[in-house]
Amino acid sequence: MLSLGVVTDVHLGPSASFGGKLRKLSHRAEPLLTQFARCMRDDVKPDLVVNLGDLIEDESPEQDDAHYCRGVELLGASGAPVVHVAGNHDRANLSSERLRSVWGLDAAGPLYRSFDEKGVHVVVLATHETKDVEVAIDDNQLAWLEADLSMAKAPTVVLMHHSAADQDLKGNRWFEKAAHLCLVKQRKRLRRILHDSGHVRLVLNGHLHWNHLDVIDGIPYLTLQSLIENIEEDAPGEPAAAYAVVRVAPTRMDVTVGGAQPARYQFSRA
Repeated sequence: MLSLGVVTDVHLGPSASFGGKLRKLSHRAEPLLTQFARCMRDDVKPDLVVNLGDLIEDESPEQDDAHYCRGVELLGASGAPVVHVAGNHDRANLSSERLRSVWGLDAAGPLYRSFDEKGVHVVVLATHETKDVEVAIDDNQLAWLEADLSMAKAPTVVLMHHSAADQDLKGNRWFEKAAHLCLVKQRKRLRRILHDSGHVRLVLNGHLHWNHLDVIDGIPYLTLQSLIENIEEDAPGEPAAAYAVVRVAPTRMDVTVGGAQPARYQFSRA
């Protein structure tokens, strides 16, 4: 069994309002991330910790680099290897080479990659957001994904920042009127590749700042709430403090979402 401790949309940096109301409690990000890391180290003890992206709230190249390095440092206290996904705020001022370098990887490689851990194949995708235009995944990456999954024989978990599901966005504070900024443009093709592989057990993403589940062609597409989303209507606010613990076995998967809006999902597959 593989166990994952998952966090997303930490947004280290300045607090942010939307629609005239305080939405991102980024001034609470560092203590909340410290609390998450401590919980992972002392209580959950997962095999891997996953950062699903937007570790920072972009501000400037210098501030972003400092905040990103600090976030990686805090996650490193979790006691488990950390898998990072690049979010749109992370990529606003930081290059792919810089992100990979901070992650401890060869700077020359792509942001997408895959590996095997405790009998599970883990795929990390790199979606790209063109500000105020669209979210996309490039053809080269999709071709790589199809080839990668064709060789994988183990149960597979896919990690990404934006959503590959056709989510009903009614009630979403951020994206109810902006599906093009949260749902991957090529999502139908992406889902077909995932489904045709026959091995994908779960697709995990962040970005939308809510907990949401869609099951499409037998594959769960799960969006995790932001760590620092204000679950109240305005200041001073209460953070969601959200995180997930995912346990993947050959025929069973369990997802427990902790924080102010807890949830639990179980999936079985022969």
